Amino acid sequence: MRKRLVVILVNTDPRNGEELGAPFYHAAVAAALDHEVDIICTATAGRLLRRGVAETLFVKPGSSRSVLDFIRDAHQAGARLWACPANLDLFDMSAADLIEECSGLMGVAAMMEIVMADDVRVLSY
Repeated sequence: MRKRLVVILVNTDPRNGEELGAPFYHAAVAAALDHEVDIICTATAGRLLRRGVAETLFVKPGSSRSVLDFIRDAHQAGARLWACPANLDLFDMSAADLIEECSGLMGVAAMMEIVMADDVRVLSY
């Protein structure tokens, strides 16, 4: 039975590279297992969806795979990535600044409606 997973990055800080791989890896695996997966980046994690940021970040120093590679793995597996609209103002961005893997914007009300559904599982990082 297909289930829905919502991965919320709210405490994940782009300044700490070792925090950045697991959420996207977990989302990629869940999507590869044919679950519906949404990744919502909010608060400081919202910076990850800005063009030019994730490709400069690495989970491990010296790694050849950037955080953008992890994001692309999740996206290619079928996960959808969402930016928080408040982050656009907070980080002086527009929707045009978002990486192409981003599906669009998801506000708090929409997120709350999704996570409160009975058939949804939530992972928060």
